[in-house]
Amino acid sequence: MHIISGIYKGIMLKAPKGIRPTEDRVRKALFDILGELSGLSFLELYAGSGSVGLEALSQGAQSLTFVEKDRNCSLIIEQNLGHVLSKARPDGIKATVLTADAMESVTKLAKQARRFDVIFADPPYYKGLSEKILQSLDEYDILTNSGCLVIQHYKKDPLPAKQGNLVLFKQSKYGDSFLSFFNHL
Repeated sequence: MHIISGIYKGIMLKAPKGIRPTEDRVRKALFDILGELSGLSFLELYAGSGSVGLEALSQGAQSLTFVEKDRNCSLIIEQNLGHVLSKARPDGIKATVLTADAMESVTKLAKQARRFDVIFADPPYYKGLSEKILQSLDEYDILTNSGCLVIQHYKKDPLPAKQGNLVLFKQSKYGDSFLSFFNHL
């Protein structure tokens, strides 16, 4: 696995065993759709290896928060982050790795008044977590007013077109996965 574009293009990343990393073609499509990220804050929930957040860093994101419940995965995210930043560290980059449950983290981040320009969530498939994290993100509203929420989910785990103040504005299919893009009404 490697970073596919941006200033860190080509840097190899470690992948923990037992995860389903976001495929290169899906990451490429995601960042093609998101466009310019310079100076933005990025939250990756269910981070796994951190590859999506590190791709955001390569695309210019200024502030990164990774949330991963598995301690081994969190350690690999920290190693990947250190490896990437050792190549060149742009000024003012803030990066945090939280070893915690995604749902609980959304609540804590809301209590800390943290808000993010882009939130990416890729919960484990077959567990009904996609709709639950969408509900939680609507309830705790940690997305900036002009921000974008992206949920990667299994094709047989559909998401509603509207969840409270979040509305689906784009959906793309890649094999068995969907990327569903939400913003505020």
